[in-house]
Amino acid sequence: MQMNSAVSFLIFFFVLPLVLADLQVGFYDSTCPQAESIVQQVVQNAFSTDPSITAAFLRMHFHDCFVRGCDASILIDPTKNNSSEKVAGPNQTIRGYNVIDKAKKSLEAACPLTVSCADIITLATRDGVALAGGPTYTVPTGRRDGLVSNLDDVNLPGPGISVSGALSSFTDKGMDINQMVTLLGAHTVGFAHCFFFSDRLSPPDPSMDLNLFAKLNKTCAKKASATVFLDQSTAFTFDNQFYNQILLKKGILQIDQELALDNSTASIVSGFASNGIGFQDSFAKAMVKLGSIEVLVGNAGEIRKSCRAFNKKKKGVF
Repeated sequence: MQMNSAVSFLIFFFVLPLVLADLQVGFYDSTCPQAESIVQQVVQNAFSTDPSITAAFLRMHFHDCFVRGCDASILIDPTKNNSSEKVAGPNQTIRGYNVIDKAKKSLEAACPLTVSCADIITLATRDGVALAGGPTYTVPTGRRDGLVSNLDDVNLPGPGISVSGALSSFTDKGMDINQMVTLLGAHTVGFAHCFFFSDRLSPPDPSMDLNLFAKLNKTCAKKASATVFLDQSTAFTFDNQFYNQILLKKGILQIDQELALDNSTASIVSGFASNGIGFQDSFAKAMVKLGSIEVLVGNAGEIRKSCRAFNKKKKGVF
């Protein structure tokens, strides 16, 4: 079965720098030594019934970090006085909030007001990748939770963006072209709704494999909200097959297919397609970089009691 093969898939371990900015590997060793194992157990339970949770966490982590940095602002529920990031168009199909809630509940029981929601997202994503057969890597922790979450702040690169447009978004966050191609390789797991790529079906996109076009056209004609796997080969396994697929003109999203066609990224795609270990090594490092974007540390921000709401201010404290 695909689910079982994903769990048993060979896991690689990469040693990364112990300290990144003010984040630190083992940040909770003295204050909540079981923190990472608690998150890991919650994620493992979720993955056992829904292996697509890996893709859900990857998307959540990316959408969080690319708006105001990795501060868990994406988790805040909207209120009558504030339309939070969660209700923005690109975030309306984000999943996995309930798993984050379960991890936070367990952590609050063990170590009240100690582990940030921002770190929970980072750890859950790392653990989900490993469970799907991807690299096992250390991540520095110590992020604090943000105090702002606004709909108007959400400006994320969409699935129809060009390579140059996507690169501009990544460089704005301090990431280079290799890291961009690497992180888009996360599309080796998960799925997309038809409305994210419907413009490639009518009129037919000549850069798409004809058999894939026929399959997608049949699926999406029934329902615009229908979903298809982004990796048509090994949908639940975190491997390098995504790159092999787009070399065969079998990319689902426009940006995915463009990676194989654009002169600035084609050689990187070919390299990862032929070197799975190289991709996993690069992915582990790129994820640590992603998780360090504009983080709040020290006394900045807060440690939320609930990931869905800012802490209530104490009376007399301004």
